[in-house]
Amino acid sequence: MSAAPPRAHGVRRARLSLRTQLLAGILLPIVLFIGFNTVALHRQALASLHTAYDRTLLASAKTISEQLDVTGYGAQARLRATVPYAALEAFEADNQSRMFYRVSALDGTLVSGYAELPAWTGTIPAKPPYAALVDFYDAQFRGQPVRVAVLLQPVSTPTGRGMAVIQVAETLELRQTQALDILRHTLLRQGVLMAVIALTVWAVVQRATRPVRQLSHTLRARAEGDLSAITTAAAPRELESLVEATNHVMQRLRHLLLNQKRFVRDAAHQLRTPLAVLKTQVQSAQRQDLPPEQALREIGGTVERAIQLANQMLALAKVEQLRQQSTPEPAAFDALLREVALELSPLIAQHDLDFSIHTEPAAVRADAWMLRELARNLLHNAIAHGRSGGTLSVQLVRAGGQAVLTVADSGPGIPDALAARLYTPFSAGDPRTGSGLGLAICQDIVQALGGSLTLQNRRGAGGAVLGLDAVARLPEAA
Repeated sequence: MSAAPPRAHGVRRARLSLRTQLLAGILLPIVLFIGFNTVALHRQALASLHTAYDRTLLASAKTISEQLDVTGYGAQARLRATVPYAALEAFEADNQSRMFYRVSALDGTLVSGYAELPAWTGTIPAKPPYAALVDFYDAQFRGQPVRVAVLLQPVSTPTGRGMAVIQVAETLELRQTQALDILRHTLLRQGVLMAVIALTVWAVVQRATRPVRQLSHTLRARAEGDLSAITTAAAPRELESLVEATNHVMQRLRHLLLNQKRFVRDAAHQLRTPLAVLKTQVQSAQRQDLPPEQALREIGGTVERAIQLANQMLALAKVEQLRQQSTPEPAAFDALLREVALELSPLIAQHDLDFSIHTEPAAVRADAWMLRELARNLLHNAIAHGRSGGTLSVQLVRAGGQAVLTVADSGPGIPDALAARLYTPFSAGDPRTGSGLGLAICQDIVQALGGSLTLQNRRGAGGAVLGLDAVARLPEAA
């Protein structure tokens, strides 16, 4: 049990804040794009360097071709080359890279240059990058990577004609150094760009989430029990729905707290009287002020009224509880109504009432307990306040998309003095026969279900009151 709070705290801390999610959601794609762009720029820079320095290699090869001589024709052609290495120094960009050459015949026979430079075994591309029979490739020479240019150069003199293969190789130190310089400058610029974007995004996110932090601070700084509505004047449009939902929740909480306070106040007030009476009756019985049978009968009546009061107060609280729950499944009101009438049949027979019931199939989207409590209270009131030996009729019909329940008794009706406070809790017409909670429970139920409850005296000829009609209208389930 003691380990649960740390786990919950850890889960809470593991959640990312809104600012972190926004920053990560914006900056992470930018970082990935800049990284991809940096790699692409580095490759483009290497390609540009190769193009530039390959041109130098081609120029070196053409310079060597100008130093060639040939005697003989065809298979008897003999090439000669007098190319000092100093002739290539003009093409070396600095002291970092070195250039090497090899001149050979088409069959690979060395004419001049470095014999250990591997002979060319490739083919000339179908579309050479320059107007010459030239090929470029990478190789290894003396344990170092080199870039090699191969030029097939026809050689023609008055004494002969042949074909020479000229290879010029260059080490890659200069190319790699310049590529690294370009990469460093690129990374520096991209880093500055990333910093500017990050600062801008952070400032924008801070400004955009400020109303959320202000709302959180406002709610945290509220006094305990303060459930007043939050103002939406300064809230951005995206937070209006959140603020409205929060206000709706606080309104429901305020309503629940008020009902809870009312329940506690009413329970303390209403139960105090029967308990005090019960205590007095017990003390009187202990003193034998009354005969035992009469004392027990009075005590039993007081306990019965206290039980009825407690049950009705609990029912009133349960109505409020069910009001806050999600929409229930439709219930068959007609079947529930007949079950309640059957449960109260002994009480109906005790009052010698001429009872009749007529129901049509009607479904109401409500908790079955609420429909039972509505029917039970209306029937119980009609039985309790009706005339013994009179009539009691129950009718359930469907009209205009509503289930209409009518409970008609033959009692004295509602006095004018009680009509103004008809649905106020504890406003009983006769305190000896009721607690005044039945109609309050019925009113809360029909309001929770979106219906209405009306009670009116039924009059006959001359305006005489013949009884009371209690009519409850509830929306039918679709």
